[in-house]
Amino acid sequence: MQYKILIVDDDRELLKMLNQYFTLKNYTVMIAENGIEAMEKISANPDIILLDVNMPGMDGIEVCRRIRDMVSCPIIFLTAKVEEQDRVMGLLSGGDDYVLKPFSLKELDARIIAHLKRRRTLHGKKNKVYGELVIDYASKCVHIKGNALELTKLEYDIIEFLSMNPEIVFDKERIYEKIGGYDAEGDSRVVTELIRRIRKKMKMYSEHEIYCNGMGEGI
Repeated sequence: MQYKILIVDDDRELLKMLNQYFTLKNYTVMIAENGIEAMEKISANPDIILLDVNMPGMDGIEVCRRIRDMVSCPIIFLTAKVEEQDRVMGLLSGGDDYVLKPFSLKELDARIIAHLKRRRTLHGKKNKVYGELVIDYASKCVHIKGNALELTKLEYDIIEFLSMNPEIVFDKERIYEKIGGYDAEGDSRVVTELIRRIRKKMKMYSEHEIYCNGMGEGI
């Protein structure tokens, strides 16, 4: 299967290098030099997006916020920023992973393969039901009493991860490592905020605490 990859960066030399590399890897490559071009190419339904954070005009964080409701594919940020707050903001905006510049092409390729493999594996999974809660893996939706929860990408990923690992209790760092992609470093601040949001959204439709992994960690 030939995957479509959208690469967004204002560095033309980097775009040229990534275009050549992933074309040789048998990807269909689309490129954009800014946020506006990226928005225009979303209709092509890429399978994965590489998104530079530091772009003039509309930066990568804003692009991610705007497109997340239109695409469900993984979004990997490319950035030179290393501050924790920048990392938190990017992930909470709907991103799936971070790769710091300068990066190894082999590492970037490995992260992409890991995200695509995970997405492909889950696509064929059947729905799971936990009392009032239903998880639809194919459409990446969660319903309580027939009401669809308005979840961000990472909020859904946490519910999905816990539901796929019944009877196991995970600490917040471990949860982040698993949803953050290939070789991600744990970040408990992100998970703490995401779980707080998930609980708030679930309480809109249910008075009961809902467990997504059997007797393990409850949302």
